[in-house]
Amino acid sequence: MSTTRKRLAEILQPYRIRDKASNYVDVFLISLIFLNVLDVIMESVSEFHSAYETQLLWFEVFSIAVFSVEYLLRIWTCVDLDAHDTRPHWRQRLAYFFSPMALIDLLAILPFFLSLFISIDLRFLRVLRILRIFKLTRYSTAMQLILNVFREEQNSFIAAFSMLLTLLIIAASGIYLIEHDVQPDEFGSIPQAMWWAMATLTTVGYGDVTPITNGGKFFGGLITIISMGMVALPTGILASGFNVQMHRREQKFNILLKDILRDGIVTDQEWSDLEVLRKELDLNAEEAEMLIQLSEAKKIQLQDCPHCGSILHPSRRSEDK
Repeated sequence: MSTTRKRLAEILQPYRIRDKASNYVDVFLISLIFLNVLDVIMESVSEFHSAYETQLLWFEVFSIAVFSVEYLLRIWTCVDLDAHDTRPHWRQRLAYFFSPMALIDLLAILPFFLSLFISIDLRFLRVLRILRIFKLTRYSTAMQLILNVFREEQNSFIAAFSMLLTLLIIAASGIYLIEHDVQPDEFGSIPQAMWWAMATLTTVGYGDVTPITNGGKFFGGLITIISMGMVALPTGILASGFNVQMHRREQKFNILLKDILRDGIVTDQEWSDLEVLRKELDLNAEEAEMLIQLSEAKKIQLQDCPHCGSILHPSRRSEDK
């Protein structure tokens, strides 16, 4: 049983390049996810939905069956994902159950089963099925990269959005005090003024609500100038975190590369492992080739002396020979 479970865990893992069964499963699940998203989009066209209602229903049942089996198998086999995890199996499964990817898998099937017991608007249920697109996160290193950035920079994002919320309240309160007497319909209360504050802070400027007094115009311009720097904070945090994640991926590739080049002999298996890691880290072939050339250049320039262990300069190595 444990052998079967371990094999299923391997098949369900993405990026197993030398595993044909795993590759077929990846292609099948990715295709099914895309078809489900296309299904939701096309169902919004009433003519299409009326013409193919029966076929769409059977496709939904088939998709739910596949995603349900996949979800249960992932819960069952998650204990074989980490050989160093010594926790009891029920604890490992409980931890996996609350992991982001497991919750996404659950959201992909939960609305359907809830509709069997609870009366849910079918239009709402159909729109919820669009959440299945997040299942692609498991197969997209770019989406995983963004999620890692949000997870690691969450404190910075919380601080930035807290400042934006504070500025939003100040802007809404200020324009309310200035404009509520002359425009009671648009700025009759602070919550009502928050629409103008939000449009101004994000520099969207819908134009449906604008201050008309001199004080209101001056205050609005001041808020716009301040918001240009404040709104850029989350963007800067995201860009910085994205750059850090990409640097870490290159470092991880370099670590394996140095281990491979250390003995001066590169086997086919080592090159295969390096190629697997390159695809897992989503490095293109040009970037990987450049890193390989840099590592080989460093290995030529810096080499340990076999006698004393000190680093030899290339000219000294030629003299020793």
